[in-house]
Amino acid sequence: MRVLVAGATGAVGRQLVPRLEAAGHEVVGISRRGPRPVDVLDAVAVRRAVAEAAPDAVVHQLTDLGSADGAANNRVRIEGTRNLVDAARAAGVGRIVAQSISWAYGPGDAPADESVPLDATEVLPRARIVAGVRALESTVAELPEAVVLRYGILYGPGTWYAPGGAVAAALAGDPDARFLGSTAADGSVSSFVHVADAAEAAVRALAWPPGAYNVVDDEPAPGHDWLPVLAEVLGAPAPERSAGRAPWARGAVNARARALGWAPARPSWRTGFADQGESDYGV
Repeated sequence: MRVLVAGATGAVGRQLVPRLEAAGHEVVGISRRGPRPVDVLDAVAVRRAVAEAAPDAVVHQLTDLGSADGAANNRVRIEGTRNLVDAARAAGVGRIVAQSISWAYGPGDAPADESVPLDATEVLPRARIVAGVRALESTVAELPEAVVLRYGILYGPGTWYAPGGAVAAALAGDPDARFLGSTAADGSVSSFVHVADAAEAAVRALAWPPGAYNVVDDEPAPGHDWLPVLAEVLGAPAPERSAGRAPWARGAVNARARALGWAPARPSWRTGFADQGESDYGV
């Protein structure tokens, strides 16, 4: 299969491209940087790039997280996804695999499966985040073979949670550390996934039925459990345990993706945080 990877130089994209090639696919990668620079917010450029690539499928791994600017990332989710889907449709491409997130579900006490609706909150800034996710997923679903991967919090090479990254700086007390997340050791529950496991899911998803899938590890956990483990790995002081829990911070379950053969090589952050280095593909 000829696959166009949008966001080929990102944290997941760098893991994804060699896996696709190892699986026998022909890959064309585009991103803002690299050999094929394309601005996803430029509809004409995106349409040209997709038409020239003439892919059988598109994998959407586009984000704008380098500066921890939520508004910029939301613009990619909304406008960038629209441009990519329109370009795919114009090129006759029906299959798309797109990156979404697993923490946009509505409030609840138990980890969410894919049947749980997205959060209907009007409270900002969360309402803007969920609106961007909803726009991304509904736009992608306009194509007949659309698969949405709702990733957990990504860790591993190139992420905020890697050694030397923004989270390590924040835990060390750097007031200039910028990332979209929390270092509150409270009862808010998160689900994680290593970037290599996220990439492996994207490869497999090229053959999955249309729909949404949680791509998370096996152990949703509250901040007061996972933060001390991460802090120790990063060589940073652990934050003091605190009370409270965001009602939407419930984590997610991966049973649907597992039923189709995907399983995380790092099934828990407990050991995964200490194993954030190079994958089998050297990235």
